[in-house]
Amino acid sequence: MAKPRVFLSSTYYDLYQSREDIELFVRSLGFDCVRHETGAIPYARDSRLESSAYREVEQCDLFITIIGGKFGSESKETEGSSITQNEISRALEKSIQVYIFVEQNTLTEYQTWKINKENNSMKFRYADDVRIYQFIDRLYALPQNNPITGFKTISDVTSYLQEQWAGLFQRYLSQQQRSAEVTLVEDMKGVATTLKEMVDFLQRSNQDKDEALRSIMSTSHPIFAKLAKLTGTSYRVYFTNKNELRAWLKARSWTAADKDSYSKNSVEEWYNDSIGWLEFKKNFFTPNGQLVNIPQTEWNDDWIQITAISKSSSTEDEDDIPF
Repeated sequence: MAKPRVFLSSTYYDLYQSREDIELFVRSLGFDCVRHETGAIPYARDSRLESSAYREVEQCDLFITIIGGKFGSESKETEGSSITQNEISRALEKSIQVYIFVEQNTLTEYQTWKINKENNSMKFRYADDVRIYQFIDRLYALPQNNPITGFKTISDVTSYLQEQWAGLFQRYLSQQQRSAEVTLVEDMKGVATTLKEMVDFLQRSNQDKDEALRSIMSTSHPIFAKLAKLTGTSYRVYFTNKNELRAWLKARSWTAADKDSYSKNSVEEWYNDSIGWLEFKKNFFTPNGQLVNIPQTEWNDDWIQITAISKSSSTEDEDDIPF
């Protein structure tokens, strides 16, 4: 089964233990964690090591970066940037979901740098290179929704990620439900379009429009679904007149009942040994036997009923032998 792949990016020596702790958290959720010291990045012989890391970033689903006070290894591909900074930039370029965490002291001192960034002689306590603050400044200026979060301990990072990923999962479930609703709406649009095209065709033709429209509407008569449900019929039920209904019932092992045995208000009844009595409380046909169109909004389920008990007028216990 495919697992989400999470790329973990940071400077190495100062944040080694933090990287270990975050990987344990990521793997505890069943995700794969990609970081170079575990051999998760395949390095190509014909390119720089950092190029292989950038390619691997593109293959991941999520990206976590931890920014501390160390600038890290200089990139040989991009002057003035570190490899870690380039990894972040590549993830953002590929629209990968990025989570940016900055050590709290570094993040606080960044505000001091913003006020004094024109003062090149100023020294900073928590960052070994002002380019760290310059990069954070560029991250804040990005138009994408990639929030920068300060942290004091790694538990701050894992708690934040747990909340975020739970939210992503809930959103996925909502989208799945919404997708089913959208599919239903699209299907309904397709039916409506088909009906409109049929009506437009009939209006342009010389056919008997009223008769044709009645034929079209009869295919969605609510009696079909009701009979299919009551009789346990798995296929589509359809008929246009009384004779067709009777032929279908006989084919389904139903027997027409004698009028003298009808229940109160029944206009027609049929019997099936496995199911019981099928009672029609309304006449659904015209005097010449054609099915009367009834809109779904006017349909009443009580018009057709199933009675599962025997209607025999006399019950005799065969074991009760007179003597």
